[in-house]
Amino acid sequence: MTAQPAQPQIQDALGLFQKGRIAEAQEVCHHVLQRQPQNFDALHFLGFIAFQTGKSAEAVKLFGAALAINPKDAMAQNNTSAALVNLGRYDAAVESADAAIALRADFAGAYNNRGNAFMGLKQFQRAIESYDRALASNPKLADALSNRGSALAELGDNAAALQSYDRAIALKPDLAKAYGGRAIVLDRLGQWGAALMSWERAVAFEPRVAEYHCGRGGTLRGRKNYDAALQSYDRAIALQPNLADAHYNRGLVLFDMGRPEAALQSYDKAVALQPDFAAAYNNRGIVLSELGHHQAAVESYERAISVRPDYTDAHTNLGMAYLRLGDFDKGWEHYERRLKNPELGRLVRDFAQPQWTGREPLAGKTILLHNEQGLGDALHFSRYAKMVSNLGARVILEVPASLTTSLANLEGVADVVARGEPLPAIDFHSPLLSLPWAFKTTAQRIPTIARYVTADPEKVSEWRRRLGEKTRPRIGLTWSGNAAQKNDHNRSIPFLHFAELLPEGFDYVSLQKDVRDQDREALNARADIMQFGDDLKDFSDTAALCELMDLVVTVCTSTAHLAGAMGKPVWVLLSFNPCWRWLTDRSDSPWYPSAKLYRQARPGEWKSVFAEVKADLARGDWRR
Repeated sequence: MTAQPAQPQIQDALGLFQKGRIAEAQEVCHHVLQRQPQNFDALHFLGFIAFQTGKSAEAVKLFGAALAINPKDAMAQNNTSAALVNLGRYDAAVESADAAIALRADFAGAYNNRGNAFMGLKQFQRAIESYDRALASNPKLADALSNRGSALAELGDNAAALQSYDRAIALKPDLAKAYGGRAIVLDRLGQWGAALMSWERAVAFEPRVAEYHCGRGGTLRGRKNYDAALQSYDRAIALQPNLADAHYNRGLVLFDMGRPEAALQSYDKAVALQPDFAAAYNNRGIVLSELGHHQAAVESYERAISVRPDYTDAHTNLGMAYLRLGDFDKGWEHYERRLKNPELGRLVRDFAQPQWTGREPLAGKTILLHNEQGLGDALHFSRYAKMVSNLGARVILEVPASLTTSLANLEGVADVVARGEPLPAIDFHSPLLSLPWAFKTTAQRIPTIARYVTADPEKVSEWRRRLGEKTRPRIGLTWSGNAAQKNDHNRSIPFLHFAELLPEGFDYVSLQKDVRDQDREALNARADIMQFGDDLKDFSDTAALCELMDLVVTVCTSTAHLAGAMGKPVWVLLSFNPCWRWLTDRSDSPWYPSAKLYRQARPGEWKSVFAEVKADLARGDWRR
């Protein structure tokens, strides 16, 4: 935006404005208007001052008054367009830019503002066309090059976006927004070091722009430099206390740091500032769930969905919250939306055949039941295979290769195939986790099966020989799961601490196939714990060992599901906010009759759990 007043008094006002003497500049213009109420230059320059001081609505009114006097002033039309973009009135901004261009066909600034308006309308290709027209008129217009980079980035053309940002910076090395846009693209590409350097340049050139500090915080968070990220967000908030995005992102990093109460305060501030902030309501729900406030979490997820009805993450989280509370009718319905979740999208299969919804007749049909998530999920929900078979279907079960032997004799399954192997012709398919939804499973109608997975008799005999003569009770142990699992830091226990719950008088057998480096030394120091590591080729070996145990003690991982599916006594050690399938406030599981649940009373506090388990071991409670 520019202003080029012709009258000497208005030129004086411009000089005062450039020196930061804004009130005096406005006073000069008002004096002119007192004598000449229809003075175009005075009205136009007052609009310019209003725009530059963040008063876009006032600027539009003043520009409108000026244009009523001289509607053929291209600069005033262009400046109106810029102010309308700031107000989010993008269609009107396009009209004003077009009016400026009609008056001056080579008006690069007007094409640039027109592009900005199209950006607001999310018409990114039209925005690029406008920026290209601006650059055709003025190849050195760095602002248009930077904006063009942003449009290209929106279209996913990261390489071209970076080129456009770099060209803008070459023309104007202190163009902070080009560094900011460049940082966003580099961040997206995983080039976090380069992204951080670009944010640093943006902050250096415009240190009082809160959004740059906020963006820098995001990159630092991506690199797990949480303390520095928090400082960036705090700086952004100090500069712009009402910037909802900064409060939201501050909540994200505080949650990463294990400070859920503080994260909740930040999310509360974000939604107070921006009541339609769907992502903040969703993440607020996650924190509330983490703190054990499950009903409040439901309400927060519902608020996110009321703002954004197609919000897949919020539907998925709401589904899990309802399931955790035992409201399966609502839970499965919302949880089914997970199949559209971008994070799970890589796991979702694309079949030409339709998904079975529970309504289509299956008599004489072949259906593929396939696993989508973890090994524990496959073990948990494979129980539905018999129910599908009972409807007259030929059931093909596809699971990870490590489970094929263990599930080969599953009742109701005609054939088990490893994922990646050729599949037979099918009529329908269903993810395993969609079967409870298809069968309309309620909390009162959970298909409880005492034992539906059996160990291979030959492997049981082989492992019995390896274990040797049994002289006292045997307990199988699992203390950690897949380290890549999102909640692993809460559910897994360092072996050094886990060992505290193991009293004398038992033979202990490690059921861990993979032992983490930080656990190995402490485990090797325990001569009373048998461990087999790589000798556990797949779950058929683990199942055979489970069969030979009097009790399995495990954290929430696939071993818990295997032992439960085999009907073995299994004690599951649960974090304060465990997976939804364990429900809340109960020590038994309707899914696994042989399971006993031990829950943390407070987040991260295992000592009371260990004490309870140790006391129950001493009493021989697994025999009951």
